[in-house]
Amino acid sequence: MNGDEYVYDEETGEWMPASEFAQRQALSETIEVRDAVGNILEDGDQVTLIKDLNVKGANQTLKRGTLIKSIRLTGDPQEIDCRFEGIKGLVLRSEFVRKRS
Repeated sequence: MNGDEYVYDEETGEWMPASEFAQRQALSETIEVRDAVGNILEDGDQVTLIKDLNVKGANQTLKRGTLIKSIRLTGDPQEIDCRFEGIKGLVLRSEFVRKRS
């Protein structure tokens, strides 16, 4: 025995080494999130809004050109999680932002 733990993969119905299972999970969770012009977004990127957006529940409008720092990907290819002063839990659609280089 090589000492590797085995885990049951419910998707395939097979037992496999934990390391192989982790690799499969990482590959299946890899999604591409693209901004309005097609640039690939990653965790920690800075983005700029390309249009004015009314923020529901915050009675605030984020203006075009607003810089959003340190985004996080959500697992949805169309949404990004953001932090902005005075707004908690801000989620923006990737089609309304452009990556800053």
